[in-house]
Amino acid sequence: MPVFRAPRDRAIAVFDSGVGGLTVLAALRRRMPREELVYLGDTARVPYGTRSPQVITRYAMNNARFLGSFDPKLLVVACNTVSAVALPALSAALSVPVLGVVEPGAAAAARVQRGHVGVIGTSGTVRSGAYQAALARLCPGARVSAAACPLFVPLAEEGWTEGDVPREAAHRYLDGLVAAGIDTLLLGCTHYPLLRGPIAAAAGPGVQLVDSADSTAEAAAALIRERGVARETEGAGSERLFVTDLAEGFGPLARAFLGRPAPEPVVVDIS
Repeated sequence: MPVFRAPRDRAIAVFDSGVGGLTVLAALRRRMPREELVYLGDTARVPYGTRSPQVITRYAMNNARFLGSFDPKLLVVACNTVSAVALPALSAALSVPVLGVVEPGAAAAARVQRGHVGVIGTSGTVRSGAYQAALARLCPGARVSAAACPLFVPLAEEGWTEGDVPREAAHRYLDGLVAAGIDTLLLGCTHYPLLRGPIAAAAGPGVQLVDSADSTAEAAAALIRERGVARETEGAGSERLFVTDLAEGFGPLARAFLGRPAPEPVVVDIS
């Protein structure tokens, strides 16, 4: 017979298209050290940002179905493309709360912006207009400019986070936004913090960079606290890591982000 788990002891489930969501996983761990975390990186299908909304939604449902087998108390969608395109479908289909990264990220940018916010993301995220709509609602007097940066995800997945290639790509994507006078740059993809160095250099010292990881972790902590399901046991929580294809460097990246030993990722078939 299955072992009953009290709501407080159930895991927080997290998924992303690949390694980028590890930035959110690390933020969740920092904010909620006692919680059990289960992470799925869909490394077999990365990137999501160039796919159609229908395909993105199907991939998201597959991820959620796999993570549902762990009976989580919260699902965190650590993927901006899915958050922008498929969050309503996930929320309607699942019986647990679903938290995306768009609203927390937009709220963080709204707090620090000085009149002109730049948004960078995958083609799917930018095309959806989700960040633009959220920022228009949160800071209606601000100007918002957006640019798709399709090369950033494969560069991050390949570990090309420094050097001539990412620097040239960052300038190619950001020079127009900088010339337009942005004062804040919202990294609208969880992969992009891995390229923070080249992005910051291209944006220049006068531009405030914002990513959604910490604000998403704060929103997750507030949600489970409000629902009365925050874990109260003593000691550190644990992580379980899954990928849909072998991802070179995934394990070392997880250990680097979490700041402590992490389990080796397990390859699973969710198709």
